[in-house]
Amino acid sequence: MTRYARQTCLPGMGEAGQAALKAAHVLVVGAGGLGAPALQYLVGAGIGRLTLVDGDTVSLGNLHRQTLFREDDIGRPKVEAAHDTLRRLNTDCRIAPLARPLDPANAPDLVVQASIVLDCADSFAVSYILSDTCLDAGVPLVSASVLGVSGYVGGFCGTAPSLRAVFPDLPDRAATCATAGVMGPVVGMIGAAQAQMALACLTGQTPSPLGQLLTVDMQAFRSSSFRFDTAPEPAQGLHFIATDHLKPTDIVVDLRGTEEAPTPVSPQARRSSVSDVIAGRLQPPATGQRAVFACRSGLRAWQAARHLQRHWDGDIALVATGDAPGASALPEQTDRG
Repeated sequence: MTRYARQTCLPGMGEAGQAALKAAHVLVVGAGGLGAPALQYLVGAGIGRLTLVDGDTVSLGNLHRQTLFREDDIGRPKVEAAHDTLRRLNTDCRIAPLARPLDPANAPDLVVQASIVLDCADSFAVSYILSDTCLDAGVPLVSASVLGVSGYVGGFCGTAPSLRAVFPDLPDRAATCATAGVMGPVVGMIGAAQAQMALACLTGQTPSPLGQLLTVDMQAFRSSSFRFDTAPEPAQGLHFIATDHLKPTDIVVDLRGTEEAPTPVSPQARRSSVSDVIAGRLQPPATGQRAVFACRSGLRAWQAARHLQRHWDGDIALVATGDAPGASALPEQTDRG
């Protein structure tokens, strides 16, 4: 019996489907709770090439859901520890670990080389950066998010509308895994569903998982799904940029306090807050200038930009800085997981 006999015998799979998996290049962004099951099932299924992007290290508080890692991995870069485990699972899969965060600067080159992209980072900024990049490149995206005991997974871009078409706005408040908690098995379910959607897309399953959103609520033990094939793309969206793409003429507003970020996002940045923007204490930029709002996760930048858009129609961009060196820990300002 061959290694993949149990899946090649499935209707619609066969040797042709297995060959498609071997020829595929999957980009997985995030090696945490969602990435753990997704990566193992993709590599186990016979994906030929995989690029793994994550700039974080293994920590004790995440082991309950990040099942790729063991206690002796604590402190190691996640991509290195994941690479070692996955190589032992299937030596036929070529794995390229990149120990860096995904951002608007490196996303285009990474996405254009991939057959499909999995968003396992569970970060507002990363989700929208990947969606915008995949939409432009015509590359399918499987994105997911989990909080508490519920979550969703969907197939976007490629032949389907983007994430923005389904979620045009960020939430008003950012509950996080750090503040609201998360159950490991729920993350595992959603991550496994990401892998299944990716495999179905790569092998041409009908109906396509692209244009499909699945939600799971394990408090009530129920799930639901719907298709969004005809969802229109937003006419105008707020886009994230890399700090390297700031211009000397930009009006840069850093929404982080000095205790959160001792060093501002750029030397030209002014310190402010979302409440200052709401109260109208921020002077709109001059004609032809671009306003750039920066914060850790992107949520406050998004909120400030939306308020500015109400009375100024100029160009606005967002920066999600991630954790700043020397910053104090502020759990309420972290990403979703």
